[in-house]
Amino acid sequence: MPHATHTPARQRPRWKLGPPGELLERNRPILREVDRLISERNADELLDYVGNWRAAELVDLMIHLPLNRARVLYEWLPLHSALKMLAEISPEMRALLMEESGVAKIGEILAGMNSDEQVEMLIELPDELVEKVLPSLANADELRERLAYKEDSAGGIMSNRFVAVLDWWNVGMATRQIRRNAKHVKKIYEIYVVDENRKLVGYLKLRDLLLNKKSVRIRDIMRERPVSVSADTDQEEVLALAERAQLVTIPVVDHDQRVLGRITIDDMKYVARQEAEEDVRLMSGVSRDARADAPVAEMVRDRLPWLVAGLAGASIAATVVAGFEEELARVAIIASFIPIVMAMAGNAGIQAATITVQGLAAGNLWIGDLRWRLGKELLSALVNGAAVALLTALLVGVASQFVEIASPLRLAVAAGISVATVTIMAAVLGSTIPVLLDYVDIDPAVATGVFITTCNDVLAVLVFFLITTQIYLPGL
Repeated sequence: MPHATHTPARQRPRWKLGPPGELLERNRPILREVDRLISERNADELLDYVGNWRAAELVDLMIHLPLNRARVLYEWLPLHSALKMLAEISPEMRALLMEESGVAKIGEILAGMNSDEQVEMLIELPDELVEKVLPSLANADELRERLAYKEDSAGGIMSNRFVAVLDWWNVGMATRQIRRNAKHVKKIYEIYVVDENRKLVGYLKLRDLLLNKKSVRIRDIMRERPVSVSADTDQEEVLALAERAQLVTIPVVDHDQRVLGRITIDDMKYVARQEAEEDVRLMSGVSRDARADAPVAEMVRDRLPWLVAGLAGASIAATVVAGFEEELARVAIIASFIPIVMAMAGNAGIQAATITVQGLAAGNLWIGDLRWRLGKELLSALVNGAAVALLTALLVGVASQFVEIASPLRLAVAAGISVATVTIMAAVLGSTIPVLLDYVDIDPAVATGVFITTCNDVLAVLVFFLITTQIYLPGL
């Protein structure tokens, strides 16, 4: 295909980095030009244009392109440019770009990475693609062993790049070992000390080596054995342990206490972000594995069950309302309060549940907290309930000046008591249900989605009609 006439690359404007996710106005013409070159399949001109861009600039450009166009650009990039660009993005984005790549291309990319980066990338790729790529890699056996660990376990997130020294060595020998491994281990937080059987017996800080003579034995200056985790420990437990003990790295050991790898503070930050994103999905009534780029069939499969559950809850609430059909027929105005009490119950429940789930995730809440939390939430809910009850009563009073309302004072009292009651109930449920779910090993984030919302809707409607029929309707 003949190439379109184009401006020499040296005269073209270069992409400028802006705030994350924001497309700068000056970059819009560049984005349109790149999009045009891709649509015209003009690889030579496009690579001439972006060939000297930094990796961060390429990444910023790609996230503003449609995914299908970004994949084309990725396929056209030379190997060294693709490697630098992939190193700048998250594993999930890497997987999106590489999903439709050929096995040979993925193999070339992986061959230029270290084993930790390879595992990080392979975990995100479809299993069938991983099986096709692995045979082309020199360290396939090591990668299979590491991929066998669950993705959300300590073994799944650990790095096998660490420094270990024998306890009978001296400081001079240990220092030489660190120098030999310097190019393989980017950040050395701690040096693990092992015995002749490779069992973990202690650890060193770099300052321990700097402050002692070369002839000093490691076993004489090492610190007692550090906190460690097994390879099958859940990543949430690892994160909670690190936060409680204020650790920057945790060794991962096998059943014989031999070191398999380490989890660094950077790994823990990534885990914390993952867990937060997962909780947000669950709290929104979406599967924990849901992806923005998922096929339509997968999106339907992930979301439909939650929608059906919500429909079931709404149907129960509607049944409750239908049970008070006669009362509604007598005084239609009470129907206008149904959305108010449902909204108050939903908001109060979500607020309490969200704070509780965050506390559980941080490791500072547990079942022994239940009585204390219940009392605290009850007191808070009483104050909030009284405030919203007063506001509701005032609204009824104001509305009665413009709309004819029978017995506005009794309606104000009934509506105020109803709103206060459902606010208190919702707050108590929202603060206790996540703790109870956590106690029986169910992810408490589930509680803040459809579950609590549905329960609160049903209870709110029921409580409202029971109070209204007792206080307001008898006097009409």
